[in-house]
Amino acid sequence: MNRRVFIKNNSKIALGAVIVPFTDLFNSSKFNITVNQITGGEDHHFFGYIGQSLTIPWNYNGDKILCMSSPFHDHLPSTNEAAAIAIIDPNVKSGEFNKIEKLDESLGWNHQQGTMFYWNPDAAQDQFFFNDRDPKTGVVFTVCYDVNKRKRVKEYRYGHRSFGNSGVCPLGKSFLGINYARMARLRPVTGYKNTTDWTTGVNAPKDDGIIHIDIKTGKKKMLVSFEQMAAKLEKNGFQAKDRNLFINHTLWNRTGEWIYFFVRAGWKSDKDGKEALNVACSIKVDGSNFTAGHSHIGGHPEWGNGTEIIGSQNGRQVVYDTLSKEIVRTIGDEVSFPDPSGDVSLSPDSKLFVNGYSLNGKNHYTIFDLNSKEWTNTPEFNTGIYKKDLRIDPAPRWNRESNQLLVSGLDKNGIRQLFVVSIEQSKTTERLL
Repeated sequence: MNRRVFIKNNSKIALGAVIVPFTDLFNSSKFNITVNQITGGEDHHFFGYIGQSLTIPWNYNGDKILCMSSPFHDHLPSTNEAAAIAIIDPNVKSGEFNKIEKLDESLGWNHQQGTMFYWNPDAAQDQFFFNDRDPKTGVVFTVCYDVNKRKRVKEYRYGHRSFGNSGVCPLGKSFLGINYARMARLRPVTGYKNTTDWTTGVNAPKDDGIIHIDIKTGKKKMLVSFEQMAAKLEKNGFQAKDRNLFINHTLWNRTGEWIYFFVRAGWKSDKDGKEALNVACSIKVDGSNFTAGHSHIGGHPEWGNGTEIIGSQNGRQVVYDTLSKEIVRTIGDEVSFPDPSGDVSLSPDSKLFVNGYSLNGKNHYTIFDLNSKEWTNTPEFNTGIYKKDLRIDPAPRWNRESNQLLVSGLDKNGIRQLFVVSIEQSKTTERLL
């Protein structure tokens, strides 16, 4: 049976359809957009979090897509509720949808963030990373899994300390680790429930912060500690003393030289009677040039090229240079980006930029050509009743060829599934960023 369905209905999509072409939207005939639902069934399928530059669900050859699955989406996972670690074959069908193979399970996950999937840049065809939690000790650790060998080839464990992967260097060789037990205590939506936290009762520990881990040897070093963060923040005029600091979004730039991150305190789960702290920081991977107090760039920022960060400010999509500490340009306008504070992502070839935002229970995506300034909207994706910690973030993720996006949404049965948005253009563009 031919499952191709042609829909052009005010940017809405019937997500139960398998393939939906969607062309000539809004201001541009340059784009031809096709949506393909690749997972189905009774289980919920998802990939995970936005923010990390060049986090690509596809392996090197593009014949495997990483995903997780869970039988529930109505509560955060409890102590013993594991999610499946699986790969999707984008070239092979199994019935109506694409073939999925379960490889492993993880207790270190949540619905919004997933498990911090990354293909290993040093072996991107067959090896990937994910986080897990020991069911006996509650300690979080990172796993390197080999698809060919169908087994875990390395685990990065550090005694009673719950360091899990928080971002792999795009060039390989190393990844960053943060304390996911502290995250579970201070921001549950991005942590892992019932995890052992050795820093309980310590506001700014000197033995916790961002660690740098060598992929080959597993050797770790402290890149910057919470104690150092608190001291620098206080020096720069921020109220950080005697506050429970935590970290969100350790983001590598594309050349593997710089890390951008947010230091936070007084969040919803740990209101301390003081104004919430949310400070953008950066540091070089060798630990030098620690800057605490960049101009706040809203949304889920993404590295552009070099030392530039893409985010939002004053209702505009902006590019901020972390060295000059100034907005260097804007992207699009209020029409092309009605909500620039969404989940943003720059394509691997730096030619296309996508902004995903949520509105009235739907996720929307604007695809923007950085050279021609032409743009289009994809169909909207239903996210249903899921709110707050269970929300379905837009989180668009590019493939390596910069012509497809992996996104989540509810299918016609109200089950969370994965969709591939394919992008065809009538002409090539030159790199701007």
